[in-house]
Amino acid sequence: MAQKAVAFTLAETLLVMGIIGVVSALTLPNLNSSTSDKEKVAKVKKFYQNITEAMGRAEAAYGPFGTWCPGNSCTNANRVKRIGDRLTEFMKVQKNCGNSGSVACYNTTASGTDQLYEFITADGMSVRIIWDELIYLDIDGPQKGPNTNGKDRFVFACSYNNGDITPMGQSLVLSATQIGEFFNTSCNKNGGMYCTGWVIVNGNMDYLKVGTDGKCPNGTQLSTTVTSCK
Repeated sequence: MAQKAVAFTLAETLLVMGIIGVVSALTLPNLNSSTSDKEKVAKVKKFYQNITEAMGRAEAAYGPFGTWCPGNSCTNANRVKRIGDRLTEFMKVQKNCGNSGSVACYNTTASGTDQLYEFITADGMSVRIIWDELIYLDIDGPQKGPNTNGKDRFVFACSYNNGDITPMGQSLVLSATQIGEFFNTSCNKNGGMYCTGWVIVNGNMDYLKVGTDGKCPNGTQLSTTVTSCK
């Protein structure tokens, strides 16, 4: 006896394809965002490792950081130039703008350009060191990104005395009050400047998902112990 072929009708096939399309539209944006955040976290961590290693090698070559430009005779301009020159000597750099203040190395202009030092790493990240030894990182380089702290810009502090480089937002940098504000809502409350510590310690950027009530979309509230919206 002849067997009857079983197959989906055109209407059934179109219905299934439509459902798949709707599900994809709902899930792919979140997947892309997660992937993008992971890439950003990896870049911040890589830079932190590279500049910390460069500091260690520079101190081995030139002595302790605190002796690089000591005394009242060391101007802010001399200090930042010496720091920049010695760190970049031990880093892979594709462009060094020194203290020119050029937007070719960092997206925003600044006053007192002789008191800052700027360069672009070999992998395209912009760096600005300012005289009071804060290090600003723009992971997208000078021409891309929102140029916003905590999104594509991250800040590190360099100790005056021993050259220790610390991500802003860790307890060594924050006061007790700031720690409470930071973890109970999000680092965006501080203009994003303290997000670097969160990225380095927790390995995510979930603080960007927190609403004005301090909670993630799923109701989770970030804290010193709850470090992810998942």
